[in-house]
Order: sequence, then structure tokens, then C-alpha cells
Amino acid sequence: MVFRFTILSDEVDNFLRVIDIDAEATFFDLHNAILDAVNFKKDQITSFFLCSDDWEKEQEITLIEMDSSSEYDNLVMDKVKLEELLTDEKQKLMYVFDMISDRAFFIELSEIIPRKKLEKPVCIKSIGNPPEQTLSENDVNQAPKLNVEENFYGDEDFELDELDEEGFSDFNFDDDSNLFNDDSNF
Repeated sequence: MVFRFTILSDEVDNFLRVIDIDAEATFFDLHNAILDAVNFKKDQITSFFLCSDDWEKEQEITLIEMDSSSEYDNLVMDKVKLEELLTDEKQKLMYVFDMISDRAFFIELSEIIPRKKLEKPVCIKSIGNPPEQTLSENDVNQAPKLNVEENFYGDEDFELDELDEEGFSDFNFDDDSNLFNDDSNF
């Protein structure tokens, strides 16, 4: 059986990749097929996420073994076959290729082709250029930052020093002996 995946990006218009891969291949094989299809280097930590119909992240499949406090099992790409977790057409996945900036490709299992096998994955359709694999320092630095000096909570005359004086005037920060001993605070 062959899985056909459609891959899109929310960062780049007119970007599309379609990859056919054998259902018995691992998530690691799909990971490599995606990187090859978009000409990305294979030196980044990445993860797949099984997603709900609304693209909410659910089960994670990591590139390397990681300790996790998640409600889901810790799954590793090279140990999990696609057919073990993917069973339905239109199933959604997210492939996070830039963990630092949380940037991802959106993937849909667009077709399941029975009675067919593939020795290796094939990119059958390639349209447009992919986004940059990692953001440059300029792109990261241009992200909006919170400025508490100006117009904080709608008050243009806000002074950061006022928060301690007005907001916490009943509490003595210099005396930390009462921080956890006073049951009335809870």
C-alpha cells in the first residue's frame, strides 16, 4: 500500500509538494523524503505531530529519543512505521522543521493507494519554492516585542516603578520569611 501526502506551507503562497511513500516506511523515511523534496539540510531537530481535523497538535513523533511529560507515548521516527499510526485518508500531520521558531509544514494523507508498493519515496509534484529552513537573525529580530515602557495597559504615563508601589504595596518583599508560611495567602 502507498500513502500519498500533500505538503503545504502557511508561509509561502504557491508552495506544494506531493510525496508517494510505501505505508511500511518509517516516519524517518518520510522525514528524509520531505527534506529531499525541499532541499533542506538534514542537520536540524524536527518532529511530526498527528493533528486533529482543526490542526491541533496531538501525538508527537520525534527525530531523537526525548524525555517527555506528555500524555502521549514517546515515539521516535525511525522506530514507527507510517501504517502504525496513519489509517485514514485526509488524516492531518504537522512537520515542525524549525523547532526554535515553531515553523512547520502542513501535511495531509491525501490518498491511500492499495495493492501498490514503492521501494523508496518519490516526490511526484513540486510547485513553488519552500520557505527558508531557518530564520536569519534579522527575521528573528524583526518579530514584535513587548514594550512595557510605552502605552502599557493603555496608559501612556505608566512607570514600571509604579507596579511595585501600587500593585503590591501590602506585601513586604524584603521579608521572605512569610512567603510560604502564611496559610491565609492560599
